[in-house]
Amino acid sequence: MAFRNERNLYNRKCDSCSKQILALYEEGTTFPVFCHECWWSDKWDATSYAQEYDNSRPFFDQFKELINKVPRLGIVTGHNENCNYCNYTNYSKSSYLCFGCHSADQCYHCWRVHWSEFCVDCLQINKGNLCYETIDCDDCYNVIYLQDCEGCSNCAFLYDCKGCSNCIFCVGLRNSEYCIFNEKLTKEEYANRIKEYDLASYDGIEDARKKFEEFKMAKPHKDVFVLNSENVHGDHIADSRNLYECYHVKRAQDCRYLESCEDIKDSMDNTFSGWPAELVYETMSAGVNCYNFKFSTASWSCSDLIYSDSCHHSKNLFGCVGLTKKNEFCILNKQYSEEEYGKKCREILDDMTENKEWGYMFPPDISPHAYNETVANFYYHLTREEVEKRGFKWKEMKDELPKVEKIISASQLPDTIESVPDDILNWAIKCEITDRPFKIVKQELEFYRKMKLPIPHLHPDERHKRRMAIRNPRRLWDRTCDKCEKAIRTTYAPERPEKVFCEECYLAEVY
Repeated sequence: MAFRNERNLYNRKCDSCSKQILALYEEGTTFPVFCHECWWSDKWDATSYAQEYDNSRPFFDQFKELINKVPRLGIVTGHNENCNYCNYTNYSKSSYLCFGCHSADQCYHCWRVHWSEFCVDCLQINKGNLCYETIDCDDCYNVIYLQDCEGCSNCAFLYDCKGCSNCIFCVGLRNSEYCIFNEKLTKEEYANRIKEYDLASYDGIEDARKKFEEFKMAKPHKDVFVLNSENVHGDHIADSRNLYECYHVKRAQDCRYLESCEDIKDSMDNTFSGWPAELVYETMSAGVNCYNFKFSTASWSCSDLIYSDSCHHSKNLFGCVGLTKKNEFCILNKQYSEEEYGKKCREILDDMTENKEWGYMFPPDISPHAYNETVANFYYHLTREEVEKRGFKWKEMKDELPKVEKIISASQLPDTIESVPDDILNWAIKCEITDRPFKIVKQELEFYRKMKLPIPHLHPDERHKRRMAIRNPRRLWDRTCDKCEKAIRTTYAPERPEKVFCEECYLAEVY
């Protein structure tokens, strides 16, 4: 994860065409950084940076030299339209500050949102429309503050509900309508009762969040979310079989230690990989028809890669960076014949084994990013001292102050969207927790007005951090079902106060 920077973007120039771009890397890197058009063009060839393998030196030292001089892609995107401020996002249009998304249309401040439109501040949702502050949900419409829900519409503040409409403050409901705090009402009663909750104001939303958390805490929680799967261990797994310690995984088979992977089989120790992938080990962002990867990052449509980074549409590579032109039989970007390649690979493997390098992921200092720039910091937050002790880099982060007419503290914002003037687009808002300034864009303002939602008071990074914290950790604990006392493995630690039920007891409760 420490090799994947998603959210920290910098203004700089393309080192090929000098166009001003947003990039994952600030000015002053040892390697050139190219815009999307230049990097994928025929103006340059990564094999021109080829190195001869030196058996008197550690392999990782030589690979580090290569990764520090080959041009890198400024932002990782593809097949987008009007998505200049997005990263690790593809087949999307008119979206802003979206990361890890696929087929997102007019979405803003989202992470891993797929086949969705008009969504703001959402995390890991599929086929959503008009969703706000929604986490791990599928097929939802016109909803706010939902988590682990499916097929819900016109709802607010739900947890683990399916097929519900016109419900608020509910937990564990199935195919229900007109419910408040799990109480079934008539349509008329629902319309009258809902007026008691001011969900159009910021104070009203914050009060509702607290009420809902108290209500949710008193309800049973399912030990893990597993759907249509067999012999799996982990959480948020669907349509899979034979998995161990896997989290947020779909359509996987015979795998171990996966995080956020789909359409993957016979693989181990991977994050953000699949679509599809097979026989991949210790990879980050390996996918789109990948086969037989070992220790490789940010590469797709390749096969038989070992210790490589940012390579595409190629095969039989060892220790290569930035190869994209259907390259084959290359080591440290140098071209070999098939026979020479096999012989040289065996030599390097023997040397790496002797140097105790073989079988380990890249050392921390090879990452082109500082630890606190990457997704690793969101999943496993470390202090600067802990980061440097482990050998990773640390970067002092500093916001570029926006050119605005005025800066307003979030606490001074109008309580409702009706009172927000159009010229808020010319202001910077100071986050009430971090004091970091952030701006609202026009399309985002239109969304808040359409949904009758107040302007957020927190910086987008702080909002994302809070959503990530709502999810359970990627770890299983042994505890007993709080109803039948059967032994279970769950992402709820034994000391946590929630009532946690095994699958059988939970299903009996909700159905």
